Amino acid sequence: MFLLAVAFLALGSCHRDEESGLRVSGFEDFIPRYNSYIKNWLEEEKAENTAAVQEAERKMLTTEGEESEAIERHLINLKREQEKLDFRLGLGDYFRFGTPEEIPAGLVWENGADKEEIGDPRAKKGGVFRTSIPSFPPTLRPFGDNSNNSFRSAIYDDIDMPLVTLHPKSMEMIPGLAKEWAVSEDGRTVYFRLDETATYSNGKPVRARDFLFGSYIRISDDIVNSYAKQYYRENLAAMVVYDELTLSVSIPEAEIYAPAKAGGFSPSEPDFYNDYGPDFVERYQWKFPPTTGAYEVKEEDIVKGVSVTQTRVKNWWAKDKKYYKYRFNPDKIVHIVVRDESKSFELFRAGELDTFYITRPEYWYEKSEIDPVFRGYIERYTFYNQYPALPRGLYLNVSKPLLDEKEIRIGIQHAMNWQKIIDVIYRGDYTRLDAFNQGYLLFSDPTIKARQFSISKARTAFRNAGFTQTDRNGILQRPNGTKLSISLTYPAIPIYERMLAILREEAKACGLDLRLDSLEPTVEYKKVMQKQHEMTFAAWVITPPVPDFYQFLHSSNARDERGNLKTQTNNLFVWGREDTDVLSEKVRAARTEEELRDAAFKLQHIMHDEAIFVPAYTVDFVRLGCWRWVRWPDCEETRFAPPVVYEPLEASVHWIDEEIQQETMDAKRSGKTFPEVNKIVDDYRYPSELIEAAEEGDSEDGASSGQPVPESDEQGTPGETIQEEVEQ
Repeated sequence: MFLLAVAFLALGSCHRDEESGLRVSGFEDFIPRYNSYIKNWLEEEKAENTAAVQEAERKMLTTEGEESEAIERHLINLKREQEKLDFRLGLGDYFRFGTPEEIPAGLVWENGADKEEIGDPRAKKGGVFRTSIPSFPPTLRPFGDNSNNSFRSAIYDDIDMPLVTLHPKSMEMIPGLAKEWAVSEDGRTVYFRLDETATYSNGKPVRARDFLFGSYIRISDDIVNSYAKQYYRENLAAMVVYDELTLSVSIPEAEIYAPAKAGGFSPSEPDFYNDYGPDFVERYQWKFPPTTGAYEVKEEDIVKGVSVTQTRVKNWWAKDKKYYKYRFNPDKIVHIVVRDESKSFELFRAGELDTFYITRPEYWYEKSEIDPVFRGYIERYTFYNQYPALPRGLYLNVSKPLLDEKEIRIGIQHAMNWQKIIDVIYRGDYTRLDAFNQGYLLFSDPTIKARQFSISKARTAFRNAGFTQTDRNGILQRPNGTKLSISLTYPAIPIYERMLAILREEAKACGLDLRLDSLEPTVEYKKVMQKQHEMTFAAWVITPPVPDFYQFLHSSNARDERGNLKTQTNNLFVWGREDTDVLSEKVRAARTEEELRDAAFKLQHIMHDEAIFVPAYTVDFVRLGCWRWVRWPDCEETRFAPPVVYEPLEASVHWIDEEIQQETMDAKRSGKTFPEVNKIVDDYRYPSELIEAAEEGDSEDGASSGQPVPESDEQGTPGETIQEEVEQ
């Protein structure tokens, strides 16, 4: 403890009030205890690994042919893991306070200052932006129980500043809280120099030690945060603070995009967490922590069940920085709870909401054909983006009876008539999703095609699973009376109700009783996170530039050491198998594009072959209705919005023009009209020949021809950037 206290003094002019949170919260006691825990865990892992290597080497002497080749592949993976463990043990303490003299000489420092600006110089600050959310969030905490909800991206993931981030157009590294970064010679350690002007919304400066503190409050025993605890333990090798503005993050293996991965950790302002402890979840349930981002949520702006308002931070430290000065423009963002989508549209139509996503055909072709559009008060945009397809579809819980049988899962694939959904509800505008993590041009196999709806194929698969009889309602059953009946859990949103009612009727023709389990979104989310579902309809935003399978497939996210279901993780399949564990780890820590591509392709094929995910539909554009005072970039650097965004609003490049707002309100009263605006922004649309070339190239280099053969979380920030999508 004395040495730790000395280390804090070595950080420089740390004032007593800046250290109080570190003392009171329990952080000081945590560091040596957690270091000891990680060391013991690594030594246990090494012992198990060494034994496994020896066993594999022994088997190699007595086997041959395919079995020998399989053991050899396993041995290669074991030795790779052995090398990682040796490296980590050689680093010393997991969390540590060092000195500037330890920083290697000769590092090549980068600052990412040569990339294009984001947004438009014409952007104006000011005004209030009003939008809706379908339900009130279960908490405002950034981590802990129920924090990984659909609203957190609006107040945290799209707002908080990481050390470094990726440019939403070029996918190259640009600065965040760090003004410079450098990668060690072995590619495993990234050094960061903080921007000395970086502050929290309460005015306190960001310090390197705050990243250690932020790690502590996310992984201590005082909260349930399974994914973060696992992520830190397995994907962070060390975090070292050298002085007030310099730290390093080590990862187990050299990999592509290492600075973005190492730089995805968040700091936390210690004094705010003075009361951190076992009652953290309840005590901090509705407290918004000091942020490094552009918007904060004040206590008086939380109206439970009604609205949450974000206020632009006064004198935000990054307001004049190159990649942020034309963004985060409105003074306030008001999120109004409107549980009924039709009511939300009516509020938009009346000018009470500023934008509304009109991507769905009934809104585009019918509901938005209204006077405010014809009179030019509301403008319509179609924006083609380059964001990978969301893994939207049915997640099958293989721990449940019936769903643990592959033939039944294959039958379910053929019993889901998604094409009818696309044709009837989406009027052919959308396309069928073919695979999990589709749309990463380098890392997705375009030859995989989803199983099509087929009554005969579905019934054949069900018959192979022993369902050879039919009850009086047309539902298949086994001779022992077991009915082919499976529950489908989903959030009670009108469009889902319509969609899944169609699926249920079509499934019945295949002999499958699809029981619809419609729940209020917050209740549904809790049930699924407890792994109490059989099947669930969901979609997750997985941040580019690479896919992530780990959190969805790795066995450590399915069950704990005792074999019990692990809750509060994104492995909704409750899937766990050695080969997918190895491949998921390879995707997460790939050293080259080729290695990542190979592992990702194999995982896509396994998911297809095992039929645990039923792909639904996808779309490569967003349609948005905006009152004309909501303005968008139209300059060389940014056309409407950066291309690598899931939806345009998340880039925060729009602004409110209060003069145009007043002009429009006056025009409505006087009857004056403006030209109708219906604009297509396809500057970033992938050329069809590029996609076709990718498909042809994959067929030529030996990839699957489409037949099923043995074939994804929080990017960026550890486990907390992946969000459940609630579709508007």
